[in-house]
Amino acid sequence: MKGIRVLMARRYLFTFLPFVVAFVCMQFRAAHASSGQYTVTELATLGGKVGSAESINNKGLIAGFANLPGGPEEHAVRWLNGVITDLGTLGGPNSAVGFPAKNNQGLLVGFSQTSKDDPFREGWNYTCGPSETKPLCSGKNLITLGFKWQNGVLTQLPTLGGNISEAFGVNNLGQVVGFAETGNQDPTCVRPQVFDYHAVIWGPNGEIQSQLPPFGNDAISVAVAINDNGQVVGGSGPCAPLSPSIGVHALLWQNGSPTDLGSLGGVRNNVAFAINGQGQIVGFSGLPSGTAHAFLWQNGVMTDLGTVPGDFSSVAFGINDNGQVVGQSCNQKGVCRAFVWQNGVMTDLNTLIAAGSTVRLLVANDINGQGQIVGQAFDQNTGNTIGFLATSE
Repeated sequence: MKGIRVLMARRYLFTFLPFVVAFVCMQFRAAHASSGQYTVTELATLGGKVGSAESINNKGLIAGFANLPGGPEEHAVRWLNGVITDLGTLGGPNSAVGFPAKNNQGLLVGFSQTSKDDPFREGWNYTCGPSETKPLCSGKNLITLGFKWQNGVLTQLPTLGGNISEAFGVNNLGQVVGFAETGNQDPTCVRPQVFDYHAVIWGPNGEIQSQLPPFGNDAISVAVAINDNGQVVGGSGPCAPLSPSIGVHALLWQNGSPTDLGSLGGVRNNVAFAINGQGQIVGFSGLPSGTAHAFLWQNGVMTDLGTVPGDFSSVAFGINDNGQVVGQSCNQKGVCRAFVWQNGVMTDLNTLIAAGSTVRLLVANDINGQGQIVGQAFDQNTGNTIGFLATSE
């Protein structure tokens, strides 16, 4: 999901004391003077040149990942009140928060490499940087596990009998969702994948509350988000290495039972990424032409949100309780931009910031109840790809 298999491998856990670094002066750096409809603030890395803001709650707590200095490794981080905190890892070199975590008590979830080699060599490699064209981070072929982090404590999340788990979403009740490998070695899996993996809900104490089945004859399922009503969204498909393309069915689970959300006509790239308190769901769905578009699903109907004018594909990653949607829209050359969708209109977020800004907003990953947007941007002055916060003026 998000085009990076490793993003799913960023939610692993180990009991590991996080390393905390305060960059009070450099944590927030204004990208431009206050003009336009949004003021953009750049978010610090841990000394490297790459970072991304993936989540923002209603109290303004931001989470994502950032590079370490002098190397490709990246760690899960939290940005709060001018301070960046390194959440650490489960013993391996890399970790991340990779999707919106809708918890207002400071509970964050993600995935991390451990120090243990994967005996089945399933290829859960960790990809640093804004795209898969970047070099692999150190730690190839290490086992990854989901984690939850709160009050400085990193806690590992269990699997369903396999080696891998990853956590993607959390609600205000402390329920965490993601996926975990089962102990079933499935002969139909596409190599290097060996084990089936299923969507799970972990409880507030880290225990597995429930296993969420795939739809129909699908072999694997993945949960990405959960709201406070216990509604879970994600997708299912054949057993293969995790990527958006294996999503045959975009799903909503209620009381443990999956509902197929339908599609925009295609048979791949069907995944639900976020759900708000009203049960509105966003994600992306394949078209018969082979591309995919962002969708909004509500009251049993999937609506194509289209693209920014002139673009080819789009994906929606976040939605707030006001029905505002954020994501990414790309043209056929692969040039992408962050968007905000509201009142039936998708708008390039770059057109809503100050003219002449040196920051290009590449993707919007989340939006909170106050309309604050976070994502990843490119700073033309420094050449760095960094996390950003966009606040309505």
